[in-house]
Amino acid sequence: MKKNILIFFTLSVFVSALNSCTGGKDQKNTTSALADTDGSVLPFPEPPSASTYGESILDSKHVRRKHPSHLAAGAPNIVIVLMDDVGFGLPSTFGGEINTPTLTRIWNAGVAYNEFSTTSICSPSRASLLTGRNHTRVGNGTIAERAVDWDGYTGIIPKEAATVAEVLKDYGYVTSAFGKWHNTPADQTTKTGPFNYWPVNYGFQHFYGFLGGEASQYEPRLINDFTPIEPPHNEKYHLTKDLADHAIEWLKNRKAFALDKPFLLYFAPGAGHGPNQIFKEWADKYKGKFDDGWDKYRERVFHRQKSMGWIPANAQLTARDSTMQGWKNIPDSEKPFQRRLMEVFAGFVENADYEVGRLYDAVDALGEKDNTIFIYIWGDNGSSAEGQNGSISELLAQNGIPNTIKQQIDALNKIGGLDALGIDMTDNMYHAGWAWAGNTPFKYTKLVASHFGGTRNELVISWPKGIKPDKTPRSQFHHLNDIVPTLYDILGIKPPKVVNGFTQMPMDGVSMKYTFGDANAKPVEKVQFFDNNGSRGIYKDGWYACAFGPLRPWLPGAPGLDKWDPNKDSWELYNLKEDYTQYNDLAAKYPDKLEEMKKLFMAQAKDNKDLPIGAGIWLRLHPEDVITSPYKSWTFDQTSTRMPEFAAPGLGKKANKVNIDIDVPANANGVLYALGGAGGGLSCFMENGKVVYEYNMFIIQRTDIESNQKLSAGKHHLEIVTDLAKPGAPATITITADGKQLAKGIVQHTVPVAFTANETFDVGTDLGSPVSLRYHKKAPFAFNGTISKLQVDLQ
Repeated sequence: MKKNILIFFTLSVFVSALNSCTGGKDQKNTTSALADTDGSVLPFPEPPSASTYGESILDSKHVRRKHPSHLAAGAPNIVIVLMDDVGFGLPSTFGGEINTPTLTRIWNAGVAYNEFSTTSICSPSRASLLTGRNHTRVGNGTIAERAVDWDGYTGIIPKEAATVAEVLKDYGYVTSAFGKWHNTPADQTTKTGPFNYWPVNYGFQHFYGFLGGEASQYEPRLINDFTPIEPPHNEKYHLTKDLADHAIEWLKNRKAFALDKPFLLYFAPGAGHGPNQIFKEWADKYKGKFDDGWDKYRERVFHRQKSMGWIPANAQLTARDSTMQGWKNIPDSEKPFQRRLMEVFAGFVENADYEVGRLYDAVDALGEKDNTIFIYIWGDNGSSAEGQNGSISELLAQNGIPNTIKQQIDALNKIGGLDALGIDMTDNMYHAGWAWAGNTPFKYTKLVASHFGGTRNELVISWPKGIKPDKTPRSQFHHLNDIVPTLYDILGIKPPKVVNGFTQMPMDGVSMKYTFGDANAKPVEKVQFFDNNGSRGIYKDGWYACAFGPLRPWLPGAPGLDKWDPNKDSWELYNLKEDYTQYNDLAAKYPDKLEEMKKLFMAQAKDNKDLPIGAGIWLRLHPEDVITSPYKSWTFDQTSTRMPEFAAPGLGKKANKVNIDIDVPANANGVLYALGGAGGGLSCFMENGKVVYEYNMFIIQRTDIESNQKLSAGKHHLEIVTDLAKPGAPATITITADGKQLAKGIVQHTVPVAFTANETFDVGTDLGSPVSLRYHKKAPFAFNGTISKLQVDLQ
């Protein structure tokens, strides 16, 4: 009896102590990392005055409590949808020819913006969106894979720029992110971390998606919080649906387990970033719709945009750049290929809009739609010209590999012809002409920050409780960095001065809330600078000055890049109040105004850590400086999988030796090691007892080096030696077993930068997208013997 009393008394003391720390049921202001509205840190609350000693645990008033919240009653839920690489002239909602019923539904329930801007490229836009700051101020002057050591280009969002998720989490929101992240340094995405810059350490309590810049839609490299997971290998799997399924499941769980807390959900599908992959039935919906090419597409869409009042009546259609192919210049024999690429892209994007619709419907079904701010951002930049002349493997262009459309079509015919576009054996991306058409009525494409073809994207916001539907376009000039200040304004939150012990840098964005109820509201004063790859611009009071820069992303090989001098760039000047599309250059007419704007740009560039101008193109000139592992030697075994390419040994682009101790059964089969995926990579595997080395040069060229004899059952020592003078040069591959040469061959062309943006190095299996067609249907083709040691040494 005494023992039971002692246990009960001890538990009562523990419960009382616990309630003294948490504030129990009456807790109002618990936080250790939250600034109050005046910027000061909130104090911990006083402990409850009444002791709970002697109370029954089941009757305690202080054990069960509400979740702590620092929000006004009825704080709205928030959904932010960010599409990828889709331009202003694509959605049917606003005059384009890709069906977007969900975007239309949300516009019908809210308001839309036709002068909303982004940064012209992925990682910078996402960093700006999530923090409310300019992209270079938060270290994201370029994509994570091209990060360098200059302050504005490190690829790391500093903790001094807390994300909206971090702040709202501390105020009482439950937070989640699904889809593409692309804001973690490319060498820090391994399954052992470091995890400092992963989504869950930026305020998102749950993350399901991919960390890199792109992913296979059929075999993506997925992360669930911190854990790598494998998608199912079946014919019905598609990543965008998977992301929507998980987001909807999370919403339902939140309803069940955290009913009293509002939610923030960030949904960022990979569509329509390359690779453009979708089931045939979606692509077939667009058969014949683009037969007359991209020039005619622009004319149709421009007329439609005007007739529906989406763009000003005096807007003028800008011309195609003289260095970009017109549709009439495409040989008739190649036009079916170019048409099908666009059909696949269109189906891919429509499917993503459909999945956003499922998410929207789920919010409604849970009874949350009326008090949910649904923000649908149509693109993190304009449509992408990175497919250049059209490609079955989009990283061909990223690596500057010379090729012809005939080569691509010949390679495509070996795996199914035009019907193979969009399937898991291709990483296709459309011709740059389609990207230009997708950005109607503006000049240029993604990667060009000087002109709106790279930076103008539609924005739609619905919030039934707070916004009255209005079809009048909001034409105030705003930017991605304005989303976070707008949310803080709605919630009555002042940006905190300190978060998690880090003094916060100021916001660059401004609130857009003033536009919700008045389409014609006078624009707030705003200066906005743009820079990417040396292409740059500056906005103030309706004036816009810009310099195109050194890079025409639609041209293979980036001609003239090594001779570029930013001081010799020609600047342009536009009065956007009268010239919506940057059609009429006023630089010669107003030279003093131009000089004023150029000085303003340089002041902004310095303040935003943007210098040196053109830092983002460094790795295009110096690929040897790309992010890579600091190691020269590794020891692996069969447990070594899912090592991201940027952290893995550079087997495809550097001289190396791979030594493997294996125990094989008779007629052994399976992958010994693989790097990359179906779009490009290398693999060493066994097939019916023989050793095979395959170098997949972006589908257009495959080199197989195969032993003439089988390995006998038992233990063996293999050595695969790659002699390679420099990245991109030919490589000699020599395979020996137990000191005897089995095979030798030459790979004529090697990869200079990377095979993929999101595939991995795997030992004993080929996870994700399989490198070789020889085991494509048997993927992941796990080795049926034992690998006791695999040693990699770079030479």
